[in-house]
Amino acid sequence: MLDGNSLLHRAYHAAATGKLLDRDGRPVWAVKGLIGYVAKSAARLRPDAVVVGFDCPRSSARKVDYPGYKAQRPDKPADLVEQLLLAPELLRAAGFCAVVPESYEADDVLASSAAAARRGGWRSVVVTSDRDAYALIDESTAVLSIRNGGLEQAVMVDAAGLPGVCGVQPWQYRDFAALRGDPSDNLDGVRGFGSATAARLLAEFGTADAAFAALDSGDGAAVRALVGEGLAEHLRAGREVVERNRRLMRMRTDLPVPDLDTARLPLDYAAMRAALSERGIHLGPSLWALTGRSEPLPEVILPAPRARTTRARREPCESQLTLF
Repeated sequence: MLDGNSLLHRAYHAAATGKLLDRDGRPVWAVKGLIGYVAKSAARLRPDAVVVGFDCPRSSARKVDYPGYKAQRPDKPADLVEQLLLAPELLRAAGFCAVVPESYEADDVLASSAAAARRGGWRSVVVTSDRDAYALIDESTAVLSIRNGGLEQAVMVDAAGLPGVCGVQPWQYRDFAALRGDPSDNLDGVRGFGSATAARLLAEFGTADAAFAALDSGDGAAVRALVGEGLAEHLRAGREVVERNRRLMRMRTDLPVPDLDTARLPLDYAAMRAALSERGIHLGPSLWALTGRSEPLPEVILPAPRARTTRARREPCESQLTLF
């Protein structure tokens, strides 16, 4: 399962030069980069099925709930918007399962697909550069986390590895994020609570609600001893912030998503090449893992020939070939 919006944004900004246009002058470089991510992910993971999720471009249930959600973000450049609208259409034409949910986001597609996969006995890997996906990690779902360096430097984070990444268990991640906040979504956290303090609180109390209960019971000494008097008061005052964040950060697991059998690989190589070529995108051998073809042999680079004396040229050397 791939986060189409996250990966397309990354591909858009990665193309500092060489911005590809199709034959009609329309931008396609970010879409090409996204499909490259899909192809490389398939080559690395060898999945049985692929689902790509996107944000709804028309409406947002979270913005209706909280108008400040993502309100600080500037308008997207026109050539990025154009490619975000093109990507699902082109992916479907190429044979992929691409899902754009009404009023919801790629995260909700990933959560709903992971839930469907779990019910069907599948294991899932979410490919994204968005750490929100850590909330989906469990015994059957892992995250291939893409950071600087692209897919080659991506790290697989599973249920056993998440505590080493952020200090909490998968079932605690949503409380962890709610306490800390998410500036990229314009969601402030509890004042003074960064990642380390949030992780320390959850390690001691398990959940944010348990910490609130300790404060409510008049037995807040344990909270104060852990984070100090000032942060304990900030936590008491920040309950509504945490509740709002948990509500907005909660990913839908009940959206209608296609049956995973309809998203199975391999895809038709000729149909994929034709759909992509129509928009000026040529990927060729890199599509092998998506289309059931053999892995290309690694390129063999021969050593550069050394300068040789007249006498040495009469003697055989490495890589010389004689026909008889």
